[in-house]
Amino acid sequence: MNIINKVRKNTPLIHHLTNQVVMNFTANGLLAFGGAPIMAKEHKEVAEMASIADGVLINIGTMVESELEAMVIAGKKANERSIPVTLDPVGIAATSFRQTSVERLLTEVSFTAIKGNAGEMAHLVNVAWTTRGVDSVDGTVEQLEEIAVNIANKYKTIAIITGEVDIISDGTKIFRNDSGHAMLTKITGAGCLLGSIVTASLAVSDDSLQAAYEAVRFYGLAAEQAIQHEHVKGSGSFIPAFLDELQQ
Repeated sequence: MNIINKVRKNTPLIHHLTNQVVMNFTANGLLAFGGAPIMAKEHKEVAEMASIADGVLINIGTMVESELEAMVIAGKKANERSIPVTLDPVGIAATSFRQTSVERLLTEVSFTAIKGNAGEMAHLVNVAWTTRGVDSVDGTVEQLEEIAVNIANKYKTIAIITGEVDIISDGTKIFRNDSGHAMLTKITGAGCLLGSIVTASLAVSDDSLQAAYEAVRFYGLAAEQAIQHEHVKGSGSFIPAFLDELQQ
């Protein structure tokens, strides 16, 4: 049984500590994929939420200082329970607050996977990269592979670098994925939803590298199918078609 079918059979509950811009889209996308979302960032309850979840997603997109403690608590509880934790260091290179927050998360929480664009991931291993806000310029595939391997080895994690070609590595093996469509770059939260879907896939598999690769590839294929819908004229009509394809 492949990873996608396992998600749909088991309906993993994913605890999201994610950014406010994408919560609705992420919840609907994960439901379409076959998982179950829960959104909770109050530090008084996050340990309990993580105690009943099958995986935890930490996304710093719109994080405020009070939420950092909640992310650490949830991440630690997930580590105690040996359930997967995914980090999405959105816009880490943009501000010192984001940088120091991620440094604390990486110090106190062990992440099963870290997912980001080239600029975000390059920052984690001190590689100079061109960024603007939360956006990034892609480099060569060889550069991205080197960054992914370094991140995976440094943080003992699965590194997922998203872009025109996605790179997934555990520090030894490297997978490339070329499925996808440029329309995903026109939708707020497309990368954030991918983090949710990756976490759900990690929750049902003992092979984290394979699970991450299958999740990323499926996500790209869904976009390729969605853009072919006759009624799709732009990003507004693409979104419902994409959600439909995530159910296929």
